[in-house]
Amino acid sequence: MSVRVFKRSGAVLSLSLLAWALPVQAEPLRVVSSFSILHDMVREIGGDKVAASVIVPANGDAHSFEPRPSDAKTLASAQLLVINGLDFEAWLPRLQQSAGYRGPQVVAAQGVDALAFAGQDEHVEHGHGDSHDHGHSHDHGHDHDHGHESAKQVVGEPAHEHSHGSQDPHAWQSPTQAQVYIRNISQGLAAADPANADYYRTRAQEYAQRVQQLDQSVKARLQAIPVEQRKVITSHDAFAYLGKAYDISFIALMGVSSQAEPSARDIAKVIEQARRENIHAIFVENTVNPRLVEQVARETGAKVGGTLYSDALGKPGSGADTYLGMMKWNTDKLIEALQP
Repeated sequence: MSVRVFKRSGAVLSLSLLAWALPVQAEPLRVVSSFSILHDMVREIGGDKVAASVIVPANGDAHSFEPRPSDAKTLASAQLLVINGLDFEAWLPRLQQSAGYRGPQVVAAQGVDALAFAGQDEHVEHGHGDSHDHGHSHDHGHDHDHGHESAKQVVGEPAHEHSHGSQDPHAWQSPTQAQVYIRNISQGLAAADPANADYYRTRAQEYAQRVQQLDQSVKARLQAIPVEQRKVITSHDAFAYLGKAYDISFIALMGVSSQAEPSARDIAKVIEQARRENIHAIFVENTVNPRLVEQVARETGAKVGGTLYSDALGKPGSGADTYLGMMKWNTDKLIEALQP
């Protein structure tokens, strides 16, 4: 009997020593992103070293979003918060206050070459002629008046009718500006989790290379389409950075907010322009009611070219459920619709 007890005790002792000798696995860094596009970037860069959560999910409209109690609970447990910045998340201060979150945050758009919003019925001059984006950092306060043709036209929303600032927050739509996002997120993860800094840096470099490869592929394919034919009608003003990157003029029925309602006069102007300039590429967006786009399509005889993803990724299996997938989807649809 005593032998059996001794063996059992020895086994327990050996297991305890073994457990003590094994290295303790660090818990993944708890990272909360404000919306789905940033969430995907965090997962790409963070890999298995992060536990990533998101506030505004896939196909969610960040413009009309209203935080829920569950979102406050999610944020309260975060070790790092990743946001876009440029006044995109108008609801965020209330959520942070509700959650009591005072931890570190990454402003992913910090340092992008930010584009200024146009006033109503004006053209913002950041399109043709100087179509390359600048990957280096700029102060957000400078003016981007380059003196070349328009890459977008805003219809239906004066600046005072939305809660955003004076600069366009949709910088992720430019692959070049996305490189700034990748760098900022990588540095933020490394600062919050120094033990895995090299891991994040390596994954960020690989991810940035894939984004660059897609960018080069799109530019090569667009060479077959004359610049003067690259005109597209969309629901709301979310594609200025994409327009600048690829010399595409986007005519938006609404301003930056997907909740704005253009007047009958605004819609009539777009219809007149579409007829006059023979614009046959028109798209709905995944987070915006398609009613206005379908109306313009009926009035002009243009065919709706499908769905573009602007402020949110698509659901799993949609083909636009990652940032790279979204950019490939959007540019594939645009190139198909713009073919002569």
